[in-house]
Amino acid sequence: MKPRKERTLLDSRQNRQRLRTIFYISLLLLLVVDVFVPKHGHFPWEDAYAFYAAYGFIGCVGLIFVAKGLRWLVRRKEDYYD
Repeated sequence: MKPRKERTLLDSRQNRQRLRTIFYISLLLLLVVDVFVPKHGHFPWEDAYAFYAAYGFIGCVGLIFVAKGLRWLVRRKEDYYD
């Protein structure tokens, strides 16, 4: 007897569209809140437009390159566990 596949939340196209709409509305709401909330930086460059977005992006890209470099450092031979 075949097990019955249960439907999940994302199986329906209509549910996916609703979730996508909710996601975009929440992003727009966060953008509006971010624009109107005053920020008080400790350093002058923190007051630049989109500083935190650029800082976060550069930080994530930097982490990716550090991880790629560490991969070469900690790599094991293919038959290490044999």
